[in-house]
Formats: sequence, structure tokens, C-alpha cells
Amino acid sequence: MAKIAFIFPGQASQYVGMGKEISRTEIGEKLFFQADEILGFPLSSLCFEGPEEELTMTYNTQPAILTVSAIVFNLLGEKGIKPELVAGHSLGEYGALVAAGALSFEDAVRLVRVRGQLMHDATKTIEGGMAAIIGLTPQQVEEICREASSAGVVQAANYNSPAQTAISGEKAGLDKAMEIAREKGAKRAVPLPVSAPFHSSLLDPVAEKFQPELEGVEIHNASVPVIANYTAQPETGADDIRANLIKQINSPVKWVESVRYMIDQGIDTFVEVGPGKVLTGLMRKTDREVTCVPVENPESIDALAAQLS
Repeated sequence: MAKIAFIFPGQASQYVGMGKEISRTEIGEKLFFQADEILGFPLSSLCFEGPEEELTMTYNTQPAILTVSAIVFNLLGEKGIKPELVAGHSLGEYGALVAAGALSFEDAVRLVRVRGQLMHDATKTIEGGMAAIIGLTPQQVEEICREASSAGVVQAANYNSPAQTAISGEKAGLDKAMEIAREKGAKRAVPLPVSAPFHSSLLDPVAEKFQPELEGVEIHNASVPVIANYTAQPETGADDIRANLIKQINSPVKWVESVRYMIDQGIDTFVEVGPGKVLTGLMRKTDREVTCVPVENPESIDALAAQLS
């Protein structure tokens, strides 16, 4: 029997047309309707038809990806496919928490909409962003950030794979870090199409503003261990989950550590629950011995069910 973990994607996995097929299912119709009602506008139409520039606005992207992931999770459950562990990349942690019963879908939609709006608002006062450094170790990238910090704030933000680390910070610090990375032999050092320095200390004010929002939401103990971005360890307690969600905003995403922890627990099959194949691609760069399957429509869900039967 396969030992299964569900992993939930974050921003950059969205695309126009996502969720359209699963919206025709009973649970898909229900959750898209709920999301539309909660947000007060047709998120479903934005997912299905765009325009792309609106869908990619962080305050729209976050509830959109969450909704699609939650529907896929429920459809997997209808097939009897259950995880032993769950985790999500940044925004994806909210999908994982819904799957683990720690957050209701309704509360999660509201929270990620506010989270996205606060992150968007931060772009008005911070001239910064993110960049991907490919082909260097995380330790090399950390040293580069220390060296480049004389030009401006820049920090390691997302430990995505053993050879890919995203950095986050002020524009001058990012530019300097990318220059040093190229000098030190990075295969690529490229700006990422995001509007804010996510998962860095520059978002301390966002974490502070988001805290009262989290305090107003009921969080339950998780029924399935959630591997948190902040700790890369299994979390089930409601208080720990709440604290980690605040720290996650301005702290690095320890994705490689999270994946390796799950593999150490015997997980041999990872299911990417939601739009796109970003996490599947990162998994192949981390450990080719395990299976990773992206699912986001009835056809891929049926194929996985057949594979596991």
C-alpha cells in the first residue's frame, strides 16, 4: 500500500481556465458558489474566463487557488484517497489546513483574501520583490544574501529544492544578490513576477496586521498532521497552527526540509492537490525515488484512483 501525502500549491500555479472541469461536480458547484458569496464577486468566472491580469492579483489569486484545491481534495476523498500527512507551499498551507480539518473552507477563503490584500497593500510602501537563484546550494545563497545586504535588505525566502532558492528583499539588495550569484556560478538568477518581498522581514507590518484577523477565526486541532512552512515539522495543535500562520508571512518557506521530513516518515507517494504542476517539478529536483502526481480534474483523479487500486 502506498503511503500518501497531499501537497497543496501556492501562488504562481494559477491560470485562466483552472477549476472549470471540476466546477461541474456537485462539490465543485457548491464550493465555487460559497466562495463567490463570501467574496461578493464571481471568483468562479475569474478562474474560468479571466482576465489573467485580474486573476494574478494576489488578493484574487489566493482565494482562487485555495478554492480549486479544496474542491480537488473533496473529490479525492470521494474516491477514498486519504493522506497520512499534508503540507502546502506558502498560500498552500491554508489548503492543507482545510484538508486537515483545522480551518473551515469558509474561514480559509476569508483569511486568504485578507492576507492577499495586506500583501498587495505592502507593495505601495515597499519597492521590492523576489528572485530565483538556480544552481547554487541554499548555504551559498544565504552567504550571497549576507554579502549583498550592504546594498539593501535581501534574504533567503523559499527553499524550493536543493538547487533552487528564492530570495526576497528590496530592489537594490536583490539586484546586488543576483549579480553576486551569477559571479559565483549560478545557472540562473532571475527576478520573479511577484509584486512584494514575500517571506522576508520587510513583511513584518503585514504579519502584525494579519494577527487580529487570525485571532478572530476558530482553528481546530488538525486531524492529520500538517507539516508547517515555518517549522518543517508536523503540527496538530490549534495554538501552534495559529502562531505558525503569522510567522509564515515574514519567515522562509522550508519546503525542502518539509518534503524530506515526509519522506523520512515513509511517504512514497505525493499528490499535488490543485492547479498546475509546480510542486511536482520541485519534487523531481529533490528526490526522484518518490512518486509525485499532480491532480486537478476528474480525469487525473480517476487515473490516480486506478493507479492506487
